Amino acid sequence: MKYAVSMEIAQPRERVVPLLADPAHRPSWLRGLVSHEPVRGVDGQVGTESRVVFQSGKQAVECTETITRREPADLRDVPSGTVIHFEREIVADGMWNAAREHLREVSPERTLWVSENEYCFSGLMRLAAPLMRGAFIKQSRRHMEDFKAYAEHGTDVREAKG
Repeated sequence: MKYAVSMEIAQPRERVVPLLADPAHRPSWLRGLVSHEPVRGVDGQVGTESRVVFQSGKQAVECTETITRREPADLRDVPSGTVIHFEREIVADGMWNAAREHLREVSPERTLWVSENEYCFSGLMRLAAPLMRGAFIKQSRRHMEDFKAYAEHGTDVREAKG
């Protein structure tokens, strides 16, 4: 299953990128995140492998995330017009996901975030996944909306209702 979701954020790219890349900000916008711990490498750097736990209702989901691309590697003083790429693979029981995030400056005060996702499933998930496509897209959009609210207004998902 493949899909893409995009969203414009009313903040300059120089503000958006650190909020997205810095692990200290993740709990503020990544709904359901329980923990994100590097087990090998330096958080955010290519090759880093992390143990990630999400809470969804009463169920905890554990997965392994590996950073596969970060361009440019140094995010300080990125020239205007340069597209920033963050890519990672996420593996959990019955699921593999490649997430490709692209951040492009639309104007000095606006950033376009495009999130391309590819999933492969095994076992029972393989049978259920086609019926759940809409739910996966909805979840991706919700994460992006939560990030947008955090970047634009400082809204923290841990304090928000719903």
